[in-house]
Formats: sequence, structure tokens, C-alpha cells
Amino acid sequence: MGIFSKLFGKNTAAVPKCEPMTVYSPAEGTVIPLAEFPDAVFSQGVLGQCCGILPIGQQICAPFHGTVIQTSDTLHAVGLVSDDGVELLIHVGVDTVDMAGKGFEYHVKEGQKVHLGDPLITFNRETIQAAGHSDAIAVIVTNSDEYAGVELQRTGPVTQRTEVLKVSK
Repeated sequence: MGIFSKLFGKNTAAVPKCEPMTVYSPAEGTVIPLAEFPDAVFSQGVLGQCCGILPIGQQICAPFHGTVIQTSDTLHAVGLVSDDGVELLIHVGVDTVDMAGKGFEYHVKEGQKVHLGDPLITFNRETIQAAGHSDAIAVIVTNSDEYAGVELQRTGPVTQRTEVLKVSK
């Protein structure tokens, strides 16, 4: 334990390493490409370049170091901006706005600083599926038109903190 931890009782452990212009998986599951996402708005890239995650867990964590810039009353989505300017929307499920927050819980608020791996949202997959919705997670770079490209780094099984998108200037 370091001197500051002893004096102030705070954990001074190192912040996880985060590569610039990189989006790490916010959830454990299977990454699918944009074209395979089960919603036309997302799969056509209307909101920006993205990938999907078919979750096996029930928690969304910060995909980089940044700030929470948007939350919703229905608790199913969160907007973030990375420390290097990548704007990201993480949207849990398809048409889950209809659930009015049932089965979702925020762990953050607007304006809050987050680090890679910090919990953002907990969701209940069974509640989403029982409501007749897909629990697929959209991970969207909403300012992708400001960059030369957004490249999918992998498909298939991932854990949280696995690199999934690389943004190039």
C-alpha cells in the first residue's frame, strides 16, 4: 500500500492501459459485423459505423477512458466521448426503448469521467427477451464521418476489454 493510500484510504492502483483511437468491447459475448446487426437503422450505418455484440453477460463497461455525455430516461443506452474525441453510443437491445427502463440499471451519470472497464449499465437479458426484443448490443462511433475510417478488429467471441474497433484519422 502506498503512502497516499495509507493517508487518504484511496486505491491508487494504475488505470488500465488504453490505446488511442481504440474501442474495446464493452461486454462479453460474440462480435458481429455491422451488416449482421438485427436492426436496419444500425446495420445500414445510419447513426455511424458500428459493430454488434451478442451478449452472454449482463453488464456494459466503459470501452475506453472518457466521459459520459448522454444517458436516457429508459436506461438502455449511454453516450460517451473518449479522451481523444471518439464519440460512442452503446445501445442495449433492439427496440428496448419500449421497455421504459424495466430490466436496466445505470451505474453512471452524465458528465462522469470513466476509465476502461468501469461499469456503465447492468441489464437483464431474460427480461429483454421476455419482452420480445433482441438483446444485441450496438457499439456505434457516432462521429465516424469525422474520421478516415472505423475498422472492425475482430468478429467472434470476446471478453470485455478486447479491442473491437480502431478509428483512424
